Amino acid sequence: MSIRQIGKLVSVVSVVCIAVFIAVFVFNKENGSGSDAPDLAKGFAKPDDRGSPASSQAHPPEKASRLAAPKTEKIQSAAGSAAMPDKSEAVSEAAAVDQARTDTEVVTAVPGSKPFAQEIDWTDRFSRTRQHRQLAQSEPSRPASTDQRQVYTSHLGVPTAKAANEARERQAQVRLGAGSLDGVSSQGLTASSSAFAPPSSDRLRKQADVARRQSAAAMPHDLSRERFPQAIGGTVNKVASAPVSTYSIDVDTASYSFVRNNLVNGARPHPQAVRPEELINYFSYDYPLPDSPEVPFSTNVSMIDTPWNADTKLLQIGLQGYKIPLADLPPQHLVFLIDTSGSMNRPDKLPLLKQAFRLLLATLREEDTIAIVTYAGHARVALEPTPASDKISIADAVNSLWPGGGTAGHAGLQEAYALADSMRENGGNARILLATDGDFNVGLSSVSALKDYIKNQSNNGIGLSVLGFGRGNYNDALMQTLAQNGNGFAAYIDTLAEARKVLVESVVGSLMTIASDVKIQVEFNPATIAEYRLIGYETRALQREDFNNDKVDAGDIGAGHTVTALYEVTPVGSPAMRLDDLRYQVSETIPATAVSDEFADEVAFVKLRYKLPGETKSRLISTPVKFSTSEIPESETLFAAAVAGFAQHLQGSSYLGAWTLGEMAEMARTHAGDDRLGYRAEFLSLLQLADFAEN
Repeated sequence: MSIRQIGKLVSVVSVVCIAVFIAVFVFNKENGSGSDAPDLAKGFAKPDDRGSPASSQAHPPEKASRLAAPKTEKIQSAAGSAAMPDKSEAVSEAAAVDQARTDTEVVTAVPGSKPFAQEIDWTDRFSRTRQHRQLAQSEPSRPASTDQRQVYTSHLGVPTAKAANEARERQAQVRLGAGSLDGVSSQGLTASSSAFAPPSSDRLRKQADVARRQSAAAMPHDLSRERFPQAIGGTVNKVASAPVSTYSIDVDTASYSFVRNNLVNGARPHPQAVRPEELINYFSYDYPLPDSPEVPFSTNVSMIDTPWNADTKLLQIGLQGYKIPLADLPPQHLVFLIDTSGSMNRPDKLPLLKQAFRLLLATLREEDTIAIVTYAGHARVALEPTPASDKISIADAVNSLWPGGGTAGHAGLQEAYALADSMRENGGNARILLATDGDFNVGLSSVSALKDYIKNQSNNGIGLSVLGFGRGNYNDALMQTLAQNGNGFAAYIDTLAEARKVLVESVVGSLMTIASDVKIQVEFNPATIAEYRLIGYETRALQREDFNNDKVDAGDIGAGHTVTALYEVTPVGSPAMRLDDLRYQVSETIPATAVSDEFADEVAFVKLRYKLPGETKSRLISTPVKFSTSEIPESETLFAAAVAGFAQHLQGSSYLGAWTLGEMAEMARTHAGDDRLGYRAEFLSLLQLADFAEN
């Protein structure tokens, strides 16, 4: 072979090599694995299995700051492409991977340590992006809901600007994560009359199936570890032998949002997870406001025919708390006690928690102060007491949280109570907001021990409220124990919109107590009422003698809160009586002449005890009830009855007879009233989802 031929061969080989190199480079660049990928990951300290850094290597401060800055425009574009299937083809899978690479959270390992960047699992993000797009394309005529975009983008560390604005503006729109229903706005079920139009069954069933598929990635497959309070459902009592009913009020709403989370994901909730009073009290009712904070709530009663049984009556007791403007509250000192254990490493847990606290931060005033305590394998102060006006420092502290390790809940509580006590030295109210999935597995972890510890601490004037997140190991029993003994409330946050309801719309009631240790006692007249049963409040039952004992703890009412209780009562002589007289006892039938003529026409006597904040001696309010008593608009009682019926249906109650979900929906639709924020409209869609979950 001549030299000239060798030269030509070398030239050809060189050209081919260059072409191959260019082709490989272009291919890698388009698929997100180009030469810039090693540079991006360079310097990352990869966490070990417990979430702690395996290396102290970190980015320079200016680079870490650049990485920590949210890429709002790109995230919004990615979320928008997932939410709008008709444009999804314009967003390539390579672009989705490139987008994921731009979103890196900077977290802090221990106090005083340098920040390190979280190494992102690109493959996992790529597959989730692709799966979300494919699911969206399977239903091209229906864009994903606001809440779906929020939960989906929450693993990127920040919500999209568009979704955040929509969440603030929803007000009269539904907040279901399952998306829209036929005949309803794609952003949710509004409170307008058109929103109540019944959707097509085929269309609704198809959309429910799509919703179940879309939520499969976020919904844990094993829910067997979830725990709920064990309580016997409300039983029928004979007035002649047990004329008095005594219980503590309950302002919690966790059960409603937990039930909603199940139904949105196509599952029927566990019967023990359904607490009727919390479903009923999720809604506000048209009760008159009290005139003065000296009597901090109005007491209202009414009686109507029971919708599910024409031979019984429904007694409604409604309390309306005194309203206080946010600007008139004393300084609030809040300690966020945040569970950062390994179990919180899911999009619907710690990432959603971060978004929820950003909403609360936007609500607080300059005179309020915030501190953050976290607990995993150990407890630490992530943010010293800081004025709420310093939003950047607070937001940075929240954004820096990273899950990993055990669950030293007791150590976290000790740290939080000590910090809260120091924060109130200059006056004002102190409260701890515990955010967790309820998994306490390190330290003082028995429910009874935690109960005693929290009760002792609450006597010092520091409230404890609980925000539950996520599924899989949700410990509802523990949430209830902590909130009830901590003189606080319990809520379950399953969407950013629910966080807005609890931490923005109801922030004053969540933070400011207007009456403590509120107890209700109802005495029924045996001359007019033969039997009764209280719907719900099983976990709040008290002994008869506890009513006058001021040392017995009970629930608190926040500013503006409403509390509702329903009794189903059976008049004397009604064919609906369920209990026979006993064979070997003196006759339990009491003649009308045995009751004083002064009270002969009364049905019941309602008494309430409460304490004003800071007082140790209770005050008494009492009111008689007659069959003709009507202090509450009948439409409000009927809507509450529909909610109560739904709760009993989910519990598998036998008291409803043949009353169906369809009849409940019709009653709720007819008596929805002025549904300004759309919560009652949302309830209608839950009734439909429950029907599909069961069939």
